[in-house]
Amino acid sequence: MSLTTAPSFQIWRRFIAASPITCRSKVSISKSSLLKSHRRAASLRCYSSSSATRMADANMDAVQRRLMFEDECILVDENDRVVGHDTKYNCHLMEKIEAENLLHRAFSVFLFNSKYELLLQQRSATKVTFPLVWTNTCCSHPLYRESELIEENVLGVRNAAQRKLLDELGIPAEDVPVDQFTPLGRILYKAPSDGKWGEHELDYLLFTVREVNMKPNPDEVADVKYVNREQLKELLRKADAGEEGLKLSPWFRLVVDNFLFKWWDHLEKGTLEEVIDMKTIHKLT
Repeated sequence: MSLTTAPSFQIWRRFIAASPITCRSKVSISKSSLLKSHRRAASLRCYSSSSATRMADANMDAVQRRLMFEDECILVDENDRVVGHDTKYNCHLMEKIEAENLLHRAFSVFLFNSKYELLLQQRSATKVTFPLVWTNTCCSHPLYRESELIEENVLGVRNAAQRKLLDELGIPAEDVPVDQFTPLGRILYKAPSDGKWGEHELDYLLFTVREVNMKPNPDEVADVKYVNREQLKELLRKADAGEEGLKLSPWFRLVVDNFLFKWWDHLEKGTLEEVIDMKTIHKLT
């Protein structure tokens, strides 16, 4: 077999020919034997093309900058089929979201204690998107890695949720076993944060009832609180009235307005299974 027709050479040539700006890939993730080499090649492409961008964003918090360039989000189409991956940085640039319709997979955890109070967090001031807004327990992304690409029983998303609860809130993995997350549904939404950044996510909504130990990471979380229904309604009122500078994340508000209180009722009644709908992708605005 000649060098120019060898499979490994053809694969590498496709990697090099791909755009050095977006670092995206269309190689099917079902070919697991290519996953590691694919990611190595994408990393090499991104290194040189992102150097100017790194300089331009030198004022970004060091921890957030590292996550923006090292984390690779899972790109999906509007039917939640995986189509590739890209950096967290690119996935949150409104210019790229609008120009390339970049859509990535995400999750939102709603963790309740034994009194059925919901744990909220206030995002840190150094977060690139939506700093200092109040939101549900944990909101993040499964990454383009084998353990978080598993689609059976939503295991990849559950693994990511367990990982980020530790990263953001210091909640040990043993306090939130992956089999204790109940996936209730999926939403698709787009929301600008400021002139540069925003979100375009296909978001998995997960409920869990656990008593947990916490040690919030100040790089990720500014504050936390448990709220009951009435306390949450008061937060909503203050946010709507612009009181105390209180703001809520757009995805959290969409879930609150469309699902949360109904699901909360079923959670307390022990009938949460009745509202599970993982077949529908709710397109919300």
